[in-house]
Amino acid sequence: RRTPAPAWLPAAKGEEGDFCLRSSDCAAGLCCARHFWSKICKPVLREGQVCTRHRRKGTHGLEIFQRCQCAEGLACRLQREHGPTDASRLHTCQRH
Repeated sequence: RRTPAPAWLPAAKGEEGDFCLRSSDCAAGLCCARHFWSKICKPVLREGQVCTRHRRKGTHGLEIFQRCQCAEGLACRLQREHGPTDASRLHTCQRH
């Protein structure tokens, strides 16, 4: 006979906007990311969406509004522009 799960343990994976502690608390296609001073389930980024590239390891924890990482098969890269290379510092999720 199995014992019931504790009341504090969620019965299902969190949906977008639900509070979480870690990404495994969220449903497929979502990650657990900071939103103000708590963490909620947010969508994993798709191709063409703006992403955050961290210059130094550990700076991800300092953000007040974290973004999820790019989906599998995508990398966060500097957006290619048709002008001067320093015209835009925007990073987007792009295919490898």
